[in-house]
Amino acid sequence: MSVAVQDRTFDVLIVGAGVAGLYALHRMRTLGLRAKVLEAGAGIGGTWYWNRYPGARCDIESLDYSYSFSEAIQQEWEWSERYAAQPDILRYIKHVASTLDLHRDIVLNTRVEKLEYDASARQWTLTTAKERMVARFVIMATGCLSIPLDVAIPGIESFEGKVYRTSNWPHGPVDFHDLRVGLIGTGSSGVQVAPILARDASHLTVFQRTPNYSIPSHNRTLEAEFIKQWKADYSARRKAARQTRNFTNNDAGTAPGCDQTFEQREHEFERRWRETGGIGFMYAFPDMTTDATVNEHASDFVRRKIREIVKDQEVANLLCPRDYGIGGKRICVDTGYFEIFNRANVKLVDLKTDPIVRVTATGIMTQTREFALDALVLALGFDAMTGALLRVDIRGREGISLRERWKEGPRTYLGIAVAGFPNLFIVTGPGSPSVFANMVTSVEQHVDWIADCMSRMRERGDTCIEATVKAEADWFAHVAEVGARTMLAKAANSWYVGANVPGKPRVVMPYMGGAPQYEEICNRVAAENYEGFIRA
Repeated sequence: MSVAVQDRTFDVLIVGAGVAGLYALHRMRTLGLRAKVLEAGAGIGGTWYWNRYPGARCDIESLDYSYSFSEAIQQEWEWSERYAAQPDILRYIKHVASTLDLHRDIVLNTRVEKLEYDASARQWTLTTAKERMVARFVIMATGCLSIPLDVAIPGIESFEGKVYRTSNWPHGPVDFHDLRVGLIGTGSSGVQVAPILARDASHLTVFQRTPNYSIPSHNRTLEAEFIKQWKADYSARRKAARQTRNFTNNDAGTAPGCDQTFEQREHEFERRWRETGGIGFMYAFPDMTTDATVNEHASDFVRRKIREIVKDQEVANLLCPRDYGIGGKRICVDTGYFEIFNRANVKLVDLKTDPIVRVTATGIMTQTREFALDALVLALGFDAMTGALLRVDIRGREGISLRERWKEGPRTYLGIAVAGFPNLFIVTGPGSPSVFANMVTSVEQHVDWIADCMSRMRERGDTCIEATVKAEADWFAHVAEVGARTMLAKAANSWYVGANVPGKPRVVMPYMGGAPQYEEICNRVAAENYEGFIRA
């Protein structure tokens, strides 16, 4: 075998250099395995490399949204705000990569086009535009929100002004002063960028298709004493977070809301709105998304808050979600979003009653009028959880295509493995809590499970592991059953169920049973000699 071929043969190939891919590389090294990371972008960071729009922040508190595996790193790194902004998160990710000397095993500007499994050799061949690589194992660390939706707005190519996408923002500064700006999309990205646009632009027109529930972040600078106290007890805080439904220290309530009086629930909602803010609001009661009465109370509470904030009640009513309960779509965490609609230079356009007909050279034409614009900002969302996986042509045993296997919805075992695709692992894939938990902690949990599995295989002399069809089917049914108990299944157009992508099968993709329960199941599967897997 030539040196050139040897240089392209690895134990593990990792796709994606975000939070998951970097930790996977670190863990593979600790096992003594030869690993390489392939990344499509020009830099590491995953979603925090691409999503650099003004106002971009994580909705998990920074002291939680960070790696826990290295005590040295978590002690030396200083977070400046309660909710870290994108530049801070990206600097943190780069710091971790530099500290662990990860860059030498990362190949940037390299998009993986195809993965093919050779059953006789028990190995995968990975193909890029430039070369082929071979490895026993492949870890897909492609992220849950990494493939933006296609722009399907008639006439968009005719617009003569600047067009920006929140999912692929320019690396340099963008000046909106004295510009008339149109914003399409009011999900998390739109809600975060809107206050900055309203502040800078001469006029902002927000085109809203579906209103969203949004909770104030109460973001603040972290005081040195607060950080000192937190770090003094970091390990205990991490352990406590690992026991909560979403792996965060969010003061999750334990008493069901259905057992409380209306007044008791109202008091707790008010306390969390004013003091806690953020996603902690959704953890007031454990039955927030399963009990219809509790959910409607919480939904109405937020609607009342919107009407209190927005002075024009006609506009306020348009901003109030009514077609679904809170939690049916991902809630937003904002910094002054609803307040912008009290500004004279901001206008809300309700696309349900006045839909966009086309984009013109000078603006947007709705059914009733044309809005003159100098710039467009598109916050259109993502092909969530499966988009990045299906962009790669992945072929398992006998050439079976993952796209074909998932044409009626993504089926996995534990959100980690797929029947018919041996030695292929997915980090925080469909069928795991993923987007319903602290992603960094979920990444650690998944990658550690995968690393432990590989270590056990080496001890036993196994070279192949594959989920059984039955285990996959049983897990798919369980995820669907648990999801059906929540508001997720009732949401009209949530990306949680793939309804935001035309033609995508409607399936509850995240596991809604809670992160600790999920971790317990994963640990039990491993303890029982990887029940539901075939090893050889």
